[in-house]
Amino acid sequence: MVKRTALYATLVAGAFVSVFPYLLVALTALKTPRQLSRTEPWEPGLPPTFANLDRVLHSGFAGYLGNTLLMTAALTAGQLVFTTFAAYAFARLRFRGRDVLFWLYVATMMVPSAVTMIPLFLIMRELHLVNTWWGLLAPYLLGTPYGIFLMRQFFRALPAGLEDAARIDGAGPLTILLRIVLPLSRPALGTLAIITVISSWNNFMWPLIITSGDDTRVVTVGIAGLKGAIGVDPNQMTAAALIALVPMVAVFVAFQRYIVRSVVLTGLK
Repeated sequence: MVKRTALYATLVAGAFVSVFPYLLVALTALKTPRQLSRTEPWEPGLPPTFANLDRVLHSGFAGYLGNTLLMTAALTAGQLVFTTFAAYAFARLRFRGRDVLFWLYVATMMVPSAVTMIPLFLIMRELHLVNTWWGLLAPYLLGTPYGIFLMRQFFRALPAGLEDAARIDGAGPLTILLRIVLPLSRPALGTLAIITVISSWNNFMWPLIITSGDDTRVVTVGIAGLKGAIGVDPNQMTAAALIALVPMVAVFVAFQRYIVRSVVLTGLK
């Protein structure tokens, strides 16, 4: 009984430490500048105000939200489609140099993303894709090494007898993938989709480098741009952070079962 109580107390303390920063964001966003200076950070401002949220939304931030939603949707769709085809080819199709090519591709995960930013930018500049949607999406649209690795490992764990039986019936590789493999791969596809949505929504460095106009600016860059000439307005910045946080909280509430499943899948496969 004592051990269980200590365990629950530790879990509650850990959960509180994890949630506390988000609580501070919400409390600060709903305070006036006067309330912020007169109260402790963890004290709510009474009465709460929504003026900060309204000011942020009317400053162009709503457009950044739309851009981020569009980017996230496009990258998620691209990852699911192209990653699936590439992973199936590496897992089931036989061609010369398959394993060498796969492990060379996966080895690129060991290269820090910051190292590739300048070469990527130079490539996009030569292709005249700077400050365009194609330039924003291109590095991640056709799949990532982690996504291909995840899906390949899942495909390799599926029973090969199912595909052999389909081949006997005359099915080709594309038919086998679409009608047999993909219906069995929903947990892995859900995992990949969740990972892609979160990483795309929170992506900051590449959008900051490749975009410069409001037509392609995303929320992470928009929040960083709220810093004024005379310093940071904590009310406005936390209001923007709260607005950007709401969709991710909604995703978590709606898909928490799949998120837990994704953690199990990525830990065991």
